[in-house]
Amino acid sequence: MKITRARKMLQMAGLGAAAALALAGCGAGDTSAGGGGGTGGSGDRVTIGVTVYDMSSFVTQGKEGMEAYAKANDIEMLWNSANLDVATQANQVDQYINQGVDAILVNPVQADSLQPQIAAAEEAGIPVIDVNSALKSDKLAGSVQPDDVAAGEQEARMMVEALGGKGNVVILEGPIGGSGQIDRGAGIDKVLKENPDIKVLAKDTANWKRDEAVNKMKNWISAFGSDIDGVIAQNDDMGLGALQALNEAGVKGVKIVGIDGIEDGLKAVKSGDFIGTSLQHGTVEMATGLAVAAKIARGETVEATPKYIMPAITKENVDAAMKNVVTDREAFLEQLPQMIDENLKNGNIAYEGLPGQKQQ
Repeated sequence: MKITRARKMLQMAGLGAAAALALAGCGAGDTSAGGGGGTGGSGDRVTIGVTVYDMSSFVTQGKEGMEAYAKANDIEMLWNSANLDVATQANQVDQYINQGVDAILVNPVQADSLQPQIAAAEEAGIPVIDVNSALKSDKLAGSVQPDDVAAGEQEARMMVEALGGKGNVVILEGPIGGSGQIDRGAGIDKVLKENPDIKVLAKDTANWKRDEAVNKMKNWISAFGSDIDGVIAQNDDMGLGALQALNEAGVKGVKIVGIDGIEDGLKAVKSGDFIGTSLQHGTVEMATGLAVAAKIARGETVEATPKYIMPAITKENVDAAMKNVVTDREAFLEQLPQMIDENLKNGNIAYEGLPGQKQQ
């Protein structure tokens, strides 16, 4: 679907500065982040409205990649965080529709949310694309998602192997109702069902947040003490919160596994505090979502529903991942826009040259 300059000008003429002021006042923060004058893009300049569930470590990392892609491809990126509130995110999408953006990119708070907004955007001729977490809708123009079921299976298998097939675990979940919590949980449950000697003592959400995981883990340490053999965290931040609580309680030997491969998560793998993680590189995945949204808005040919397959990260390959995420990050960001476009053509959007990775 191509959003023409003429249609956008008509929309903007009717809405004027009032809509822009409304957007700035809706709990949004920086509505200019990532925009501005790239020289490497193709086609007309496009404006993409972005709303994310919260500013987690993963999203913060992802925003850097999106800014790099936007700068290189003549994209003005408007930015909002919903702070884990569905109503706030709905309001942000409404404002983007009113402003007449060329496309809307959503990292949703909940999978079953925003149905009226998606319908209104379709009526206005504005494509909506979800990224990282899925929206339940058949009206989306595109979707860039991780294979979260496979990631849940992968981390659960790491835990089963580390415990020798027998032991007690607790599970830290993402926000209840989000596709990440649902799908990663399904993968974890599948593997644990196949390994009945792994017992689940407790599971609950810590909303992807490190500080909430600290408190949750402290409660579980009080309740279960030395019976806890492992922590399966649906993201690295929560695993790191569990690690902090265990260290503060003086509890040793508990195995921890996470997902995402954020900087602190990779450091925990390298140090041995985590048995492993799965690299969902927000810098790559979120920027790929922006790329798909921009290409759809420009009417370009693109695979609209690519899947991000997370590579497993252990002590054996963590150093290579650290280069792209941390130590050589500036160089990685410079070549990111070209890499994303090549990945979209080759079929593996998670490719970033790690040992064993293939482009397709």
